[in-house]
Amino acid sequence: MRISVKVIIGTLLMLFPTTHCLFPAAALQEADRYAISVHAEGLGGKELLLAYHLGSRQFVKDTITLDSEGRGVARGSDELPHGVYILVLPEGAYFELLISDNQEFEVFFNPEDLNGTLRFSGSDENSLFARFQKEWMERHSRGQQIRERLNRNRANQDSVYILTEMAAEHEDEVNQYFEQLISENRGTLFATLVAAMAPPPTFEADLPADTPGRDSLLWVMRYNHRISTWFDNFDLSDERLLRSPLFNNKISQYFTRELIQHPDTLKRAIDNVLELTDGNRDIFRHIAVFLFNHFRQSTIMGHDAVLVKIADDIYLSGRADWASEEFINNLRQDIERLRPSLIGNKAANMAMESYSHGRVELHDLEAEYIVIYFWEPECGHCKEATPLLHDYHLRSKDEGVLFFTVGTSRDRDEWEKHIKENGLTWINGWDPQRNTRYDFYYNVTATPLIYILDSEKRIVAKRLAAADVENFINNHRSVNR
Repeated sequence: MRISVKVIIGTLLMLFPTTHCLFPAAALQEADRYAISVHAEGLGGKELLLAYHLGSRQFVKDTITLDSEGRGVARGSDELPHGVYILVLPEGAYFELLISDNQEFEVFFNPEDLNGTLRFSGSDENSLFARFQKEWMERHSRGQQIRERLNRNRANQDSVYILTEMAAEHEDEVNQYFEQLISENRGTLFATLVAAMAPPPTFEADLPADTPGRDSLLWVMRYNHRISTWFDNFDLSDERLLRSPLFNNKISQYFTRELIQHPDTLKRAIDNVLELTDGNRDIFRHIAVFLFNHFRQSTIMGHDAVLVKIADDIYLSGRADWASEEFINNLRQDIERLRPSLIGNKAANMAMESYSHGRVELHDLEAEYIVIYFWEPECGHCKEATPLLHDYHLRSKDEGVLFFTVGTSRDRDEWEKHIKENGLTWINGWDPQRNTRYDFYYNVTATPLIYILDSEKRIVAKRLAAADVENFINNHRSVNR
């Protein structure tokens, strides 16, 4: 069972101060909707911060000023949204607590020994949460020790057998522990968090040993099972989980580590996940923003198609009511530049003069593969890429690979000089006025920029490094023959 202690303890990444009234320690008053009293031994006169999780970030909700005896209270006239909160101590240490229906309780601790002294009065749920963290750390440590022993003794088959059995028994014990906690505390925030931490159900299927392609089939079956059950214990419509350290980890791991990174797979997953929010606007927004930012920043080839899908379905369709008109207008322009050059599309035609091949037209060229290379004579990275690509051109020109290069400089003398000095014999295209609008249709914002087309002029790769072009074509050729 692979659950990091960090999932439960959380990590305070950043705090964003807000202004709140400060109150001395006192009992719940008539106008109060929450009153959390703190007794911090040895912190007299200090200030504590009460913060909360929201997606991947943390924000300050209140400041607690302690009196000379280390007592203070966080209180307010509005009920706190339910979720996992953080009490931050002066030196940066912190611990987490649960805020649910009961918002009047006391917390006692000595910062010199948080684990040994932390206790709650008036909140059974937080008392249970504190015990759970201690017990879970012990169980996690035991599981880690078994795994380390197993890794050290891989060469000893008897040890491997014994330790594998021990690991399975430990996993069963942990699963039973989780199930017991959930059953005994059903309906509480605590039980919801424990269920959200639980590992996906174990895959039990097997295939006869003589099944053709057995290992591959089992891998596919395990993958499909894991993906289809990933959110079984994680309610994406429950806003309390959004206010916990679990939420962003769950979404991020699913889209970045669990799913096959093929655009079609990711597109289907996005639709499924957003549907699981069941109309909860805040959760929908956080997932949408996470996905948009992730795929906008991704350097994985083909992920721009996923970004276009998110933009079309959410932002440009009017569902992103949190986005400004200016943002939407700028995004629309960016997406229109991306759309023509997505992998799988037929490449836009380019007809232009060339250095030594007369007037050339992309769609008239015939080759198994066409490499389109946008370059600029004084571009530093182009000076590294061009020799690599031209060497490949010389070796592959009789093997079905044709290069159509476009110099993006508007200085003809500079362009011609570079071609002569470097002996560039491929097609050297020249369109200084951008009459073909290649900068739009191929989204040329920087050089060097490489596209690979198949024999039907469909885009099969884009934005590769020069050193990767040959391997890509060889692999693509072997797969498609």
